[in-house]
Amino acid sequence: MSLNTWSRRWLLTTLGLLIIMVLSILALSIMLVQDRNSGESNLSLNQVRLKVNPILLALEQNHQHLNEQNIREDIRFIARESGVLFAYVTLDGTVILSSAPTSEETQVNLRSTLHYDLHHAMQAADGKDSLDIAFPVMDGPVGSQIGNAIISIPQAMVTVQQPMTFPIILISVLMLLSLILSLFLFWMKRKLDKHLLSPIHQLKQHAESILKGNYEEKIQYNRNDELLEVYAMFDLMRTEIKHMNDLRIQQEQAQKELITNISHDIKTPITTIKAYIEAIEEGLCNDQETLMEYMGVMRTHTDKTARLVEDLLVHALQELGQISVETREMYSGPILEKMLKPIEHVVLTKGLIYKGPNYIPNVLIAIDPTRIEQVISNLAANALKHTAPGDTIRIDMERESGHLKVTIADSGQGIRVQDMPFVFQRYFRGQASQAEQHIQEGTGLGLSICQSIIEAHGGHISFSSKEGQGTTFRFYLPIC
Repeated sequence: MSLNTWSRRWLLTTLGLLIIMVLSILALSIMLVQDRNSGESNLSLNQVRLKVNPILLALEQNHQHLNEQNIREDIRFIARESGVLFAYVTLDGTVILSSAPTSEETQVNLRSTLHYDLHHAMQAADGKDSLDIAFPVMDGPVGSQIGNAIISIPQAMVTVQQPMTFPIILISVLMLLSLILSLFLFWMKRKLDKHLLSPIHQLKQHAESILKGNYEEKIQYNRNDELLEVYAMFDLMRTEIKHMNDLRIQQEQAQKELITNISHDIKTPITTIKAYIEAIEEGLCNDQETLMEYMGVMRTHTDKTARLVEDLLVHALQELGQISVETREMYSGPILEKMLKPIEHVVLTKGLIYKGPNYIPNVLIAIDPTRIEQVISNLAANALKHTAPGDTIRIDMERESGHLKVTIADSGQGIRVQDMPFVFQRYFRGQASQAEQHIQEGTGLGLSICQSIIEAHGGHISFSSKEGQGTTFRFYLPIC
């Protein structure tokens, strides 16, 4: 169930309960009005007792002297003062004394006349303005009943009007609270729609926009509440996705350029090799010296092609996180000395000055000779690209803090300051001036591959450079 549907149902349910409460309050009001207008519910027996107590007391004290005229007149006077009419009836139904003397010595039907209960007296009144209520007359406080006093009293005297102030106030307060609660519910629903449902819907639209590839639209939220953090994290996610998308596009573009460059770089030596093979087949090599010269050129271009293919293979393995580094414990002296000999030959052939290590520490290291030779060759080839005849390439090796430190330095053009942060990034080849376009040759994978290989050995690689004064690369291999 959606939050919007839930809130609507919750509001309707609460409003329904409020309507039921309001209807109950109205029903209670109607019942109170009806009870107020009903005489039965407002009769007060206490009012009657207050009126008849003097009469009952006089009858009980003088019941043996009722034949005396003065006593009889006193009792009638007390009745007149109380504002009621009375008749004193013996247990056999004979009227002994009455406010109306003409009714004395008559007989009454006790079953139909005696009404001790106020409500029964109201029913027997049958619309008359007065009520006939019977009270027993006792012979002393603990004596037996000697008769009944039938009191005829106006209904107005025994009807008590209940005050309506408190019920009216209570009903008014309940109605006001119901109205306030209804307004509060509508306010809460509006608040929920504006500050929760609407921002969530806006987030949904932004998510759909991102899903369609629109990463530029920023998310705006101006309220300082819990949703602000959600919006901030969502916009951070959008920025990160945009950055990753830009990186993906750059990587795809770089891969396309890589394929183009490698295709071009491989095509050139293969074309050269093919041309020399055709020359040999056509018999242009008349002597052994020329043939060996042709073979040397072909070997150089073959090595170049092999390096390009190897770089491409290592790059593919690097993309998959599966660079093949198979280390085994070996002593460094013989291995590294063997790796440096071809580098010295190439450097001297290019007309540069080569300074090899005075001493190669012979320590036990975990090494993959093929991969480390690839690192040294790549660093040396990189130095050759950035140097000219007469420059120097220096290689040193020494122990340092439990590592074998290998340094390859040159006195060439150096690396521009703006290029330094990207040296170990894949596909990066830096920016070169028009006079240094030869530096741009290559795939831009070499240093990235070197870093991956050294890190796979448990070591690390770094560099320092100053534009126009050369570059120094150093890598460290842990000693066993």
